[in-house]
Amino acid sequence: MAGKYFGTDGIRGRANRPPITADIALKVGMASGLVFKHGEHRHRVVIGKDTRLSSYMIENALTAGFLAVGIDVLLTGPVPTPGIAMLTRSMRCDLGVMISASHNPYDDNGIKLFGPDGAKLSDETEAEIEALIDADLGGRLAGPAQLGRARRIDGVTDRYIEYAKRTLPRSLSLEGLRVVVDCANGAGYRVAPEALWELGAEVFPLGVDPDGFNINRDVGSTAPEALAAKVREVRADIGIALDGDADRVVVVDERGRIIDGDQMMAAIATSWAEEGLLAKPGIVVTVMSNLGLERYLAGIGLGLVRTPVGDRHVAETMRLEGYNLGGEQSGHIILSDYTTTGDGLVAALQLLAVVHKLGRPVSEVCHLFEPLPQVLKSVRTGGRRPLENGEVRKMIDELNARLGANGRLLVRASGTEPVIRVMAEGDDSKMIAEIVDDVVAALTDAAA
Repeated sequence: MAGKYFGTDGIRGRANRPPITADIALKVGMASGLVFKHGEHRHRVVIGKDTRLSSYMIENALTAGFLAVGIDVLLTGPVPTPGIAMLTRSMRCDLGVMISASHNPYDDNGIKLFGPDGAKLSDETEAEIEALIDADLGGRLAGPAQLGRARRIDGVTDRYIEYAKRTLPRSLSLEGLRVVVDCANGAGYRVAPEALWELGAEVFPLGVDPDGFNINRDVGSTAPEALAAKVREVRADIGIALDGDADRVVVVDERGRIIDGDQMMAAIATSWAEEGLLAKPGIVVTVMSNLGLERYLAGIGLGLVRTPVGDRHVAETMRLEGYNLGGEQSGHIILSDYTTTGDGLVAALQLLAVVHKLGRPVSEVCHLFEPLPQVLKSVRTGGRRPLENGEVRKMIDELNARLGANGRLLVRASGTEPVIRVMAEGDDSKMIAEIVDDVVAALTDAAA
């Protein structure tokens, strides 16, 4: 559900423009603090951030909001989003907050909220917070003696590194592996290279010089070309690319070929199924995952459950239905035995464990199926709602019927940007390209 402030992954927008302004962040702090304030104990929230310039502004505004309603604040500085999910649980906080716009450029930012269990919030809780953001909270502020206190905490990166390493068997060593890791000049720039080095790998880091402006700029999981070039240059065994808040990962094999989340999940699911580690015989993915993955899993006796886009929906379905592996094609991989949200570093380590076990090149381990041809395009809406046009809806239904069992057409409004995504996949590449172009043209006309 997308509300007035919340989208598919928290609150996101252009920095210093609504809803990512200091005054709205202040209200988010007050509102979410009040929603999670239960009982007489001293309440506290842990706040992390990525490396964007605007994260300082949002951090201070959120802090003021939490303090104003009597919530103590623990500030971590730059740390991956999954690190905040982990710290919220392990430090017994009432709430966790990550300031990040994930894979977006530096001039965007966002606010992600986690409950005391380290999971992203439900639609109902987000709606409750939204109602309070727009309410007059003057009568619910803490008294002068009940104001919260704020302090920075040390050792967070070391704590997260140890947590990530403990997801592997103690006996497993990455010695002999040459690994290029691209941290997108983002939140993982310290922890990822260090964790890989401590596990024995020879590490070649990229994207580890953040300056407030260069997050995701020509680096990271959304721009893996630099990673692929570096892998070929240094003859590495694998390349690992995180995004700005390190909750997603894309891998490059030793030949410089890009491996997406679908192939990673296929490799991990196959290995876990053989070892009896899957909680249920299948995985959870979103509607964006390739049909080739579904067919491959069916061929080895595993099922596939689809959810709406967003790792929050994947995690919720995994929790409700008892799966322990799921994720998104984009690289949000959730391993619920270890994490409550997407974790790029932990997912990469689990993939490296499979590579280590099989003793085969990454190009063999991570290319288990041929993806069906897939075309994805975006249409800017200019604030209009072309998907509500009856003729457009009729056209989409007819094209889906035309594809039948040989493909899929997915048309959806983005929850993080003012665009409509049009994706088609199928056995006939020419047909799906034509279908996407037809839908894009119809949406463009309807939005004019």
